[in-house]
Amino acid sequence: MNSRERVETALNHGEPDRVPLDLGGSATSGMHVSAVYALRQALGLDEPGTPVKVVEPYQMLGEIAPDLADALGVDVVWLPARNNMFGFANDGWKPWTTFDGTPVLVPGKFNIGAGANGDILMYPGGDPSARPSARMPAGGFYFDSLIRQDEIDDDSLDPADNVDYGPLPEEDLEYFRREAGRLRSETDRAILGGIGGTALGDIALVPGPWIREPGGIRDVEEWYVSTAMRPDYVREVFERQTEIALANLELFRQAVGDAISVIFMCGTDFGTQNGPFMSADTFRDLYKPYYRKMNDWVHANTGWKTFKHSCGGILPLVEDLLEAGFDILNPVQCSAAGMDAATLKEKYGQRVTFWGGGVDTQKTLPFGKPEEVRAEVAGRIATFSPGGGFVFNTIHNVQVGTPVENLTALYEAVRENGTSAI
Repeated sequence: MNSRERVETALNHGEPDRVPLDLGGSATSGMHVSAVYALRQALGLDEPGTPVKVVEPYQMLGEIAPDLADALGVDVVWLPARNNMFGFANDGWKPWTTFDGTPVLVPGKFNIGAGANGDILMYPGGDPSARPSARMPAGGFYFDSLIRQDEIDDDSLDPADNVDYGPLPEEDLEYFRREAGRLRSETDRAILGGIGGTALGDIALVPGPWIREPGGIRDVEEWYVSTAMRPDYVREVFERQTEIALANLELFRQAVGDAISVIFMCGTDFGTQNGPFMSADTFRDLYKPYYRKMNDWVHANTGWKTFKHSCGGILPLVEDLLEAGFDILNPVQCSAAGMDAATLKEKYGQRVTFWGGGVDTQKTLPFGKPEEVRAEVAGRIATFSPGGGFVFNTIHNVQVGTPVENLTALYEAVRENGTSAI
């Protein structure tokens, strides 16, 4: 099988020739740029000091270039949006050195000037005349959104202010058309794409780090409070988002057709380490009807599989997520309450594809020994792969500081166990 066939076989709950592998196929299945640099050095792909591109600056994810993907046997490739989380394009690359000393290339509008206290501020659209929308503290590794919430007057709140977009611009559609065609012709990997605007209540998006002057409810705490105190407002926001999303999904379909295999529909987190942070009734009332509309459209009009990301212990919500039409669950946080790998596979393995769950990125991968990494990888492959419905990925992105010997052990273990488990 080639990579695309391998992934699509697994997504259709068949058993491919080996377990499909994802690295960098989405913003929740990648690797911090410092870890990418270390891995490339360990594999002998670069001379020391060769920089790595930061392709997702909010989380500081590094590029999984074709040579690295080939070396590891990666089966998925990402078709990202034209602009990143800060609202500017990944182009005009320039050199920078992260606080841990990693040589990188960042987009031209990425601010590399440290403030008086040594931190790095990021601006919406890369425009320093605007209020900064995110901050990387001196010595840090990631950006945190800066809350720019105006005083809330409930009598004048307008749900339209929380929906800052409309139809996909023609330049975005042309970009998707061109890039999807290029990836389809230049690789045999399964393409994972997305358009934005299909995730409801994604807390990383609520502050609007790409928006110059965000309106509506943009404070993280206030948004969560609003799901209980202002449910009608939230519901109208979701109704507006869904209406726009359905129109944009059709535009996206016209642009990319069947070039993509998977569409990233939602990155909204519903779980904590100990379980969901909302009741199943709240999910069914506020979220489920709108997700169902969008997923039903995808299934009625395309062959794409729908990708749902949620960290945490979401077992009490899984049934509802599947009824809402999601085909894929990611990152499968097996260390969270109720998320035992064998239980998940036994209960839901015929109805959903587990995209992740391969190794714990909170404990085993960053802090374990290589042999512990190998054992966990082998165990998860043995549990999740029978009968298909499994794409191997770490549990969320590989984090900075992960020992490179653990990274090499991880991918060696995937290669050694990925065929025998089928």
